[in-house]
Amino acid sequence: MNKRYLIGGIIALACVVIGIFSLSSSSIEYANLGKAEQLGKTVQVVGHWVKEEGSKYNSATNEFTFVMRDENNAVIPVVLHGPKPNNFEIAESIVVKGRVENGRFVATDCLTKCPSKYEGNAGDLKRGT
Repeated sequence: MNKRYLIGGIIALACVVIGIFSLSSSSIEYANLGKAEQLGKTVQVVGHWVKEEGSKYNSATNEFTFVMRDENNAVIPVVLHGPKPNNFEIAESIVVKGRVENGRFVATDCLTKCPSKYEGNAGDLKRGT
């Protein structure tokens, strides 16, 4: 009977340890570009596409490049390994996940926040429409 409890305890402990490691590795903190450069690890940065700089997709390397500005007006070129995100041109803001390498943000993921078609404007609310 004691062996069963011991084996069960070891299995339970192993599950707890695996759970802790998987949760800690999935929590990626938000940072601005300055902090992202200091940390040198994978972070998420909220910003806006600098439209004047344009954007480009290279099908040979499967890389989408653009320039973004964060909330502190810091600007950095972004290289996203993958295609251009949906609704990129109309996005109000973008969130890139990756790390700063050699003066550019190398992103593994890019999320776009687009204007909601369900949000009315303030004039509509005042008029009662």
